[in-house]
Amino acid sequence: MLYDELRGHGIRIFEYMPAFLHAKVAIVDAEWATVGSSNIDPLSLLLNLEANVIVQDAAFTRELSQRFDAAVAASREVTDSMRGVGWRPVVLRGFVAWCANWFLRMAGITGRY
Repeated sequence: MLYDELRGHGIRIFEYMPAFLHAKVAIVDAEWATVGSSNIDPLSLLLNLEANVIVQDAAFTRELSQRFDAAVAASREVTDSMRGVGWRPVVLRGFVAWCANWFLRMAGITGRY
């Protein structure tokens, strides 16, 4: 849903084509990496039960980087609009954002999060 917005800010998006791949990794400066289930969104960061492992090991990070590069090589870069233009995508994004905001406020009222 956010492809056009992300691409508009210069972010390149690749879709892994050989199979469904549900992985989240980050590699920083060839020495630090994280692998896990967390998405970078309010629900994952505040409410969902997510787990990531942080690794500070150059050999692990090098291997992960090689595997990541291989996955990108087997992927298709998104270069066209995925949702089209018009009012429907804007309304849908607004509705999803409103629902997420409402849900996070309700969860915050309980004092649990």
